[in-house]
Amino acid sequence: MRPRLDRCDRLAYQGAMNTPQTAAPQNEAGFELHAQLAADCRTIADAPLSRLLLLDDAQYPWFVLVPRRAGIREIYELAEADQLQLLRESVALGRALMRAYGGDKLNVAALGNMVPQLHLHHIVRYAGDAAWPAPVWGRHPARPYAEAQRQHRLQMLRPLLDGDWRWT
Repeated sequence: MRPRLDRCDRLAYQGAMNTPQTAAPQNEAGFELHAQLAADCRTIADAPLSRLLLLDDAQYPWFVLVPRRAGIREIYELAEADQLQLLRESVALGRALMRAYGGDKLNVAALGNMVPQLHLHHIVRYAGDAAWPAPVWGRHPARPYAEAQRQHRLQMLRPLLDGDWRWT
């Protein structure tokens, strides 16, 4: 028996069914990082699909993946090959973050309520961190990195991501 779908679910299902799943990957023509991401983060690397950002808040190892595709707001809007590549990059980043920083939990989220451009937050969490166990958004004002702190954080991560990542 198929589950009963409400109107929102039906529209999402119909949209997914009408989205070509074999579409070729798009290119990065027209990609521009959203102004809010540019203001809050520092670009640190490019993976084959995504730009890797470090959010300027020293309270958490907080990184953001942004697929370099213009006009994309949701993962399902990516071509199938790009969806798979984004997942590969997210998994590689998550694994490297947990190895580098030894957290208790990795939070991964694609909210987009404030910044419509598709982006995935990867936040290493520790029992007892400034917001634990609540979400980090809006809990405390950001504490910007000192340059030495930023460099140390990146030095811990860089050797754990493979050669597909081009560091800036």
